[in-house]
Amino acid sequence: MANGKVDFFNDTGGYGFIDTEDADEDVFFHMEDVGGEDLTEGTEIDFDIEDAPKGPRATNVVRN
Repeated sequence: MANGKVDFFNDTGGYGFIDTEDADEDVFFHMEDVGGEDLTEGTEIDFDIEDAPKGPRATNVVRN
């Protein structure tokens, strides 16, 4: 499992990006992969990374 911090979150669209050393670029996530309350920038999270057509995407996202 990878670890990182929310670098950007768009609460209107329900998506954001995670800054992590486990990937070469920021990792996309959508709140459908998280559940619960919206994440805020700086929140530490654990997640799995899967390859997606537009770049890495976080799955199994868990708040720390």
